Amino acid sequence: MSAELETVPHPDKESLAADTAERVLDVVVAAQEERGGASLVLTGGSMGTAVLAALAASPRRDEVDWSRVDVWWSDERFVARDSPERNCVQAAEAVGGALALNPDRVHYVGSADDFETAEDAAFDYRRELAAAADAEHRTESFPRFDLSLLGLGPDGHVASLFPGRPHVHEQDATVLGVQDSPKPPPERVTMTLPMINSAQRVWFLVAGADKAEAVAAVRGGAPLERTPGAGVHGSEETLLLVTQDALNA
Repeated sequence: MSAELETVPHPDKESLAADTAERVLDVVVAAQEERGGASLVLTGGSMGTAVLAALAASPRRDEVDWSRVDVWWSDERFVARDSPERNCVQAAEAVGGALALNPDRVHYVGSADDFETAEDAAFDYRRELAAAADAEHRTESFPRFDLSLLGLGPDGHVASLFPGRPHVHEQDATVLGVQDSPKPPPERVTMTLPMINSAQRVWFLVAGADKAEAVAAVRGGAPLERTPGAGVHGSEETLLLVTQDALNA
């Protein structure tokens, strides 16, 4: 089962970030009330980091026990560990230490300082995901994700799944190494669509008129080969949280 895409427009980036942060808090609070913990898959990009900054600044942030939140990334740039290009480095800067996360529950993708190749880092992340699934006594090879946040590129890419590349059709592996990304840096690690779609909720965070064509393609169910984002859906909820200018294609 998968949820139909629901579009939620916002007047600007600031309201999009603030509203999304409140929605994230609602999801995490409910998950912790239900089973004690929660699990989030984060994304990079300007809106991804803006949402994290809004979370850190929210007066409601203390409603969450952040030490019981697992954090994953849908993709990562295969560069040096402390490179400002790393999504996790940008996330840490956005949060600024305001969320008391448990370091053991923050699941970083391996860097170029840790592994020789992006595929080696991808194999390690697959193993970490499988270990977390085992710890949760799940039959799947991935843990439970309450929410996955995703950006959407002007070309329709999500995570590091780009149009016209074979990675968009992968059905077996949960995480892949990318060697030839059309967007620099060329080497990356990415979750596959089945991995992304395993989340209960998947929310696109999209801002800017340059994304309007991609948004229209996703909403119109464009072919996966041309628009990887059209293949994204959560099992219970799929939201397109978007600024109004990105709807004016």
